[in-house]
Amino acid sequence: MSRLIALSFTKKSVAKPLSAKVSPKAYAVAAVMAAVSIMSGCSSYAWQVYPQPSHAQVQAMLAGDKVSATAWQWDEQIGASLTVPQNVRPCCAFGDMQRVKLGPIPVPFFRLNNVISPQAVGPHKFASGIYHYTSSSASASGVAGGENNGLMYTQYGGFIDLAHVRDTADDTIGLFFEVLTHLGKEHRIELPSELGPRYVNMQSFDVKGLSADQQWQLAAHLAARLAYFKAESHEIAQWHGYSSFSQWPETISAYSLEDLYSNMLGAKLSLTLIQQRKMLSESQYNQNLTLWLNASLAELGAQPKEAVKAVLAAVDGHWWDSKQSIPSKFMILKRHYQLGDHQTPYLLTADLVPTTKAAVNNDATLQQLANSQPTELALADSLYGLPLDELAQLVLEVDENYQPSFAHMPDSVWQQGIVHTAFQTIANYAEIEDNKVLANLEIQAQLDTEGERK
Repeated sequence: MSRLIALSFTKKSVAKPLSAKVSPKAYAVAAVMAAVSIMSGCSSYAWQVYPQPSHAQVQAMLAGDKVSATAWQWDEQIGASLTVPQNVRPCCAFGDMQRVKLGPIPVPFFRLNNVISPQAVGPHKFASGIYHYTSSSASASGVAGGENNGLMYTQYGGFIDLAHVRDTADDTIGLFFEVLTHLGKEHRIELPSELGPRYVNMQSFDVKGLSADQQWQLAAHLAARLAYFKAESHEIAQWHGYSSFSQWPETISAYSLEDLYSNMLGAKLSLTLIQQRKMLSESQYNQNLTLWLNASLAELGAQPKEAVKAVLAAVDGHWWDSKQSIPSKFMILKRHYQLGDHQTPYLLTADLVPTTKAAVNNDATLQQLANSQPTELALADSLYGLPLDELAQLVLEVDENYQPSFAHMPDSVWQQGIVHTAFQTIANYAEIEDNKVLANLEIQAQLDTEGERK
């Protein structure tokens, strides 16, 4: 295959020891930069793709003829070293100003403020880790600082968790180059383990009938779809006891109602950038993702911080319980168990809007939001007549120490590894178990109320 694309991965430079002549101020600056570098957890490689002109294109240019679009053929000799980020961004538990406990002990004088305004959304950074500072000159939006992730509410897309959006956007990019390199061949892509080994199995199929551009498009759709299902596997892992920090349970976040819609939005954003070739370098990707994310939030009707807090107050006691503390699992009362490649957001409904005269006068915005129609999101399940789930599958295996958490379902569902097409079955069993617990909690609450009356 002719070499029409050059792909390079450059290791980021490593700081050299400072000499004795360096001033104390320079030492301080270097120390700060080193700390930021450690906190960022960013990728070890920056990528750069160069579309190479073909012989026919150069001939057309010299002859004064119209030059056709770049063919975008892929050189199989170029190894794509870019992979999915190894860690997820810290995300926020659903709610506002939540109390926090460390074990059985409440943290005094502390409330977790999750909510951010559209103006506070920061520039994107691939695999940013806990924190990464982007200068205003490197930011397409002109805004400097970190990503500033948090919880937003949009009129047509409901609640959006920005960390979930960005994670799946990055995963789509991380998967794309490897999927494209091995398209049509048997290949295994290793992913960060959670409940156990997690990986993508790519299948062999004939790509000779596909043009170079069609292969690019097919790889893009596969990457977006697989990145989204990677997010679904994370929801499953959290429900079954996986946590990034062993002393901090994440069951509170499992199947949270805003998660998968946010993940799918991220997949669709990066799919669009790949289709438009607006991700040929890390800086180009970061800048264009920033622009597209901001524009998408505006299109979905991102609300100011005060309105988001008002919506969260309206659904308190219905979707979440402000009387509970993080990380109590059932601080979250409403969860989203409907997995798959079509996602519908949860919007504020009229029955949740306060009906007292004072409340109606003060919350006219809520009345307007409650009359909105949701923007549904979807990912294609086939392209060029090819069923995408037959071309590549994401697989989640279960290590021995997590196996007891699957005791409520048949062994045949999970014991040989869980393919993404079976994720809905896992979620169905989770929903049954959660509903049992919620029913018992409601009964206990009624008993407690009756006891107080006596």
